[in-house]
Amino acid sequence: MYRGWMDQKVAVIGAGSWGTTLASLASFSVPTVLWARRKDVAREISGRHTNSCYLPGYALSPSLEATSSVGAALDEATLVVMATPSHGFRKVLEQASDQIASGIPILSLAKGIEQGTNMRMSELVAAVVPSSPAGVLTGPNLAREVLEGQPSASVVAFADEALARVVQEILGGLTLRVYTSSDVVGCEIAGAGKNVMAIAAGISDGLGFGDNTRATLITRGLAELRRLGVSMGAQPATFAGLAGVGDIVATCTSGKSRNHTVGVRLARGEPVDAIVAAMDMVAEGIKTADPLLGLAASHDVELPIAGQVQAVLSGSSTPAASIKALMGRRAVSELEGMPR
Repeated sequence: MYRGWMDQKVAVIGAGSWGTTLASLASFSVPTVLWARRKDVAREISGRHTNSCYLPGYALSPSLEATSSVGAALDEATLVVMATPSHGFRKVLEQASDQIASGIPILSLAKGIEQGTNMRMSELVAAVVPSSPAGVLTGPNLAREVLEGQPSASVVAFADEALARVVQEILGGLTLRVYTSSDVVGCEIAGAGKNVMAIAAGISDGLGFGDNTRATLITRGLAELRRLGVSMGAQPATFAGLAGVGDIVATCTSGKSRNHTVGVRLARGEPVDAIVAAMDMVAEGIKTADPLLGLAASHDVELPIAGQVQAVLSGSSTPAASIKALMGRRAVSELEGMPR
């Protein structure tokens, strides 16, 4: 049903740090066109093979092309990679939908959940472009480290594992090892939820707590995401892999993590609006906490850490009060509520 990987053309929609990085990597394997909203960014990428707005100081593949025309990017594309944040995902996909040929796979890089609908990105793809198979790429992938060629790994998930293997061949290389999965739900819940947990870890660090506290938040945060994912049909093992343990450890411990940075600044008393205004890139966890809790409520799953993060973001609690609330919860078995 799908062409061999050498016959592909990739269109990457969104020229932020991760979209640009992945487009640069893909262009070493197959013809790749990156769509940038701004014409000056597209001209710089095509002409100088840099993206000084999002990746200053980094050289991109000389074969990577960029355009500010969605139609030009999608022309004859055999794989569409959506690299837009979750809050703008639907709008951009709707604008592009008429230009995506029937049956062309769409791969999401967004690690978030849509506000208002509580929909995962693969569900948005199914709603907007129902003829296209929807997948997700996730894992511990800090863009600058991947672009530098540091050894890294990701997981690509499609319901059709043959399609996942085609994408694996396109995106994998000597420095980025790509694994396959059929668990789209688990990969999306793990990827979106870890951003919320990274804010919690940042709050802990910002309050001056140490390694024990951070490790506790990571472990119990992952347990929350696993409970939710399994209740939605995800595979428990996904949360022990790159999408789960791998991503949550990287995002909760790295000073390069935007969501962790948000948590640190919240702990220092900065209002969330000021934090957002000062950032030139999106921290998905800010907009994901509320819909994540909405999903949990609809599946009768409790997410105590995510709940406290949202309370801090909404201003109904303080970082110190939220830590105290978590520590004051009823003591239970570690495996209570845990899917087997």
